[in-house]
Amino acid sequence: MKSLFAQDLRVVNVGLQSFADNITAAGGVATQLDWSPPAGADPELGWTLATLIGDPRIEEANRTAYDRYLAAQPRLVDVLLARDAIPALAERRILHSGPPIAWADMCGPQRGAIAGAIRYEGWADDLNAAAELAGSGAVALEPCHDHGSVGPMAGIISPSMPLWVVENAAAGNRAYSNLNEGLGKVLRFGANSDDVLDRLRWLGGEFCTVLQTAVRAMADHDLKPLMAQALQMGDELHNRNAAASGLLFKRLTLALLDTGLPRDAVARALSFVAGNDHFFLNVSMAACKSMTDAAAGVPGSSLVTVMARNGVNFGIRLSGTGAQWFQAPANPVDGLYFPGYSVHDAAADLGDSAITETNGLGGFAMAASPAIVQFVGGTPADATANSRRMLDITLGTNPAFTLPQLNFGGTPAGIDARAVVDSGVLPVINTGIAHKQAGVGQIGAGITTAPMECFEKAVAALAGGLR
Repeated sequence: MKSLFAQDLRVVNVGLQSFADNITAAGGVATQLDWSPPAGADPELGWTLATLIGDPRIEEANRTAYDRYLAAQPRLVDVLLARDAIPALAERRILHSGPPIAWADMCGPQRGAIAGAIRYEGWADDLNAAAELAGSGAVALEPCHDHGSVGPMAGIISPSMPLWVVENAAAGNRAYSNLNEGLGKVLRFGANSDDVLDRLRWLGGEFCTVLQTAVRAMADHDLKPLMAQALQMGDELHNRNAAASGLLFKRLTLALLDTGLPRDAVARALSFVAGNDHFFLNVSMAACKSMTDAAAGVPGSSLVTVMARNGVNFGIRLSGTGAQWFQAPANPVDGLYFPGYSVHDAAADLGDSAITETNGLGGFAMAASPAIVQFVGGTPADATANSRRMLDITLGTNPAFTLPQLNFGGTPAGIDARAVVDSGVLPVINTGIAHKQAGVGQIGAGITTAPMECFEKAVAALAGGLR
């Protein structure tokens, strides 16, 4: 004991930083370990969580769900109009991003986009009439996720819009996403002027015909290898899709060489694809949706299958609790703003694109994309640290999606709601930032997290179902 006190003081401090500071000030060496009580120090929730950790029913359910996720093989099989792909869109219905929300509670960009979609469908002659129609309940407004689909930002899908069709060849489930409109004034940010609607009509007409022909004629429909290759080329498949868009462009171009379509129509379509480095994002989202949906519906599983935001609330779903949403107010985004804008101008976190993180890409794969930090802030070391931290809350890694910066280890995948509540580590999300007013558009990009309250509610519901 005497020899111990004769040695230099080296302390590992757990908890308050001030204790470590005092030791350092006295000449000692202190290593600060960030820690907080699990479940936010809520004794009831903490006990509930304790009963779930190691529960053999959950462990077995998670193995089943995770194996189904890993086995999924997303294939880009078609482009269809939404009413031909999603039966519910045979009626007056518009799908939006995030969990369910009433028209009166929606953020500006989502309202603007819905009004634009109503005009696009010809259900109203002007935007005021479109807003009145939406508010009256004459048009059903429902989450994309409730119909096997996803959409970025406002996430709008209406009956006449073209959709990517991605099929999981391992299980046969399909997922859908709308097409990327490009940059500038676009519907997904709530813009609804005549030029925006004209572009949508072209996308749903000539462009849809060309794209449908190309997809059906492609020699290779498999998306998993393309996405894996894009990760090796510097994408993270959420906010950076330059490599993946280029790889898809090559497949589409080769497929169009012998189709006999009008040359000028093909040229316009390919020029549009080539001019948009985010073109693959919507395909990535549909692919990720098909993979996480493969893991859905396993009773007792704590695996997260959906994370989505509507600019007001953030919602998640678990495999073991079916279609039930667990919601909390969406977090603000910590990021880089375009000149003239700040956090005071921004809508809260918005869009279904967090399905990429749910699938182990996006913020979970930031280590693959050092260039992304120039867009969302931070350093390449921060990007790698984010990916490593996500290992604390996932069931494993996906060997199909490897990261060179992690010694070619797989991306962290399979978010376990129990681990989130237990560790206090929140899923990190790369995201664009939308102005809170409809039509202004993107005003920045950054990093945010899912709110803890969603996971606490989900864990409590899971425990209730197992009693």
